[in-house]
Amino acid sequence: MSSDRSGFTLDVQAHSLNGSTPHCEHLDALLPAPPLGTICRDCRTTGEDWVSLLTCLTCGWVACSNDSPHRHARAHYEETDHPLARALRAGPAWRWCYVHQRAV
Repeated sequence: MSSDRSGFTLDVQAHSLNGSTPHCEHLDALLPAPPLGTICRDCRTTGEDWVSLLTCLTCGWVACSNDSPHRHARAHYEETDHPLARALRAGPAWRWCYVHQRAV
């Protein structure tokens, strides 16, 4: 903790290394599991489409994201309490914490 000139206390430990995302303790001891596929199996079973896919960082389960009609990744979190998911796409690593309801 430190104080700025106005006297407000600043929590300098609350931000991640990039300085913009608050720290998430769910990342601390995580050993990310590799994705277990490239499709949402629940959507494929019912013949539905998805907008984008997420992979559970705890177990590797792949499911459709919240911008897809059935939100199977969120359902996976609600069933398992696995808190973190990562976008299953090329590019920068985008991770979501369901507990904190924010990107981490």
